[in-house]
Amino acid sequence: MLEQPDIRSGLVCVGLNYRTTPVEVRERLAFPEAQVPAAVQQVRGLPGFEESVIVSTCNRVELYASHSLAAGAQGHAALRDYLVSHFQLVPAHAEALVLYNLDAAEAARHLFRVVSGLDSMVLGETEIFGQVKAAYKTALDTGTTGRSLNKLFQQAFTVGKKVRNETTIQRGSTSVGSVAVDLAEKVHDLKECRVMLVGAGEMSRTCAQSLLSRGAKSIIVSNRSYDKAVELAAEMKGTAMKFDEWESALHEVDVIISSTSAPHFVIKPEQIDQVMRKRRWEPLLIIDIAVPRDVDPAVNDIEGVYLYDIDALQAIADEGRRERERQLISCERIIEEQLEKFGFLRSSGGGGLSEKMA
Repeated sequence: MLEQPDIRSGLVCVGLNYRTTPVEVRERLAFPEAQVPAAVQQVRGLPGFEESVIVSTCNRVELYASHSLAAGAQGHAALRDYLVSHFQLVPAHAEALVLYNLDAAEAARHLFRVVSGLDSMVLGETEIFGQVKAAYKTALDTGTTGRSLNKLFQQAFTVGKKVRNETTIQRGSTSVGSVAVDLAEKVHDLKECRVMLVGAGEMSRTCAQSLLSRGAKSIIVSNRSYDKAVELAAEMKGTAMKFDEWESALHEVDVIISSTSAPHFVIKPEQIDQVMRKRRWEPLLIIDIAVPRDVDPAVNDIEGVYLYDIDALQAIADEGRRERERQLISCERIIEEQLEKFGFLRSSGGGGLSEKMA
């Protein structure tokens, strides 16, 4: 008989994403990667909480937890209060904060959809699977998961693989990085295009791979850790540049794609204004796919500069949704079947799940 998930503690998910919250608010609530281990410990340390995982990406911040509180609403309120306190939100921002609050089966269904790429800006995106897996591993290594969340996340990865293998939802441009390159291709002939990547993380790697596959003329990689820039540039037959030198090459590029983990703007109006003078105002496309944003929005006011942030990419992503949307019915069917298989949709009785999970 299939072993049921341990639901003696309540399962909750509290979060926000690109649909509920604009990027200027999301960036205030993004957890820097280095701070996640401490944050999951803080969540688990809240009164009545037992396990925690935090998923923080450019498009979402979600807290998954198990607790022994009397009601799910108490868990939701505690997690909301934690976010407000942790990020020191002023009262106006706290009051305007829109979060989704999910319990039990709804939390599981949501996670299954996230891992399968069904809740992404780019429908069927592939990057989110790895991002959630990394978030789970961080919590696992930190010691903030137990029986409930270990089972939940392992089941989610099983579902994600099943959706990927049994449908064509991930066919075509299925990542924010590839959509950024789609945008660059609409503006420039990539075979004649010089591109600078600011940052050398997974998002930049996706962009670089897509650029290379479409024949970009040259790729420059600049990163705070020069070794990582060298590594990515070597893979892509590009050129690495030290982070404190990238400004000197800006006048030579046609497109900048920025995706660092900096907590502040790294590309500012005064830098770009000087560059544009040197370029004699030749058009410059800047795509900012970082959260928090890398590029000061005021850059867009400079003559000849065209700035797109991650929310602006959504319109382009929507163009590619139509074919993949036909696969949604199959994907949702798989998820419902797996929810039933794992016991989330059964009512209590004979040792099954509680009514709370129904």
